[in-house]
Amino acid sequence: MMTGWGMGFGVLGFVLMIAFWIAIVAAAIWLLSHLFPGNAAPRAQGNAPEAALDILKQRYARGELTQEAFGAMRRDIEQ
Repeated sequence: MMTGWGMGFGVLGFVLMIAFWIAIVAAAIWLLSHLFPGNAAPRAQGNAPEAALDILKQRYARGELTQEAFGAMRRDIEQ
């Protein structure tokens, strides 16, 4: 007569089944993220201060910042 978790595998069979499905889902997520890389979040770049300075210069050129504010923010970025 069968009792417990099933047909001979018991708890080990249940754990292996869960691990199998987790591996399948993880593989599907990995595959989709590599097939459609444009949807991924942008990665941090090593030249962040230069990028911040470029944005600051663009804002100053558009007239969003005064010369004093630009100078103060530039000093903060370059530190």
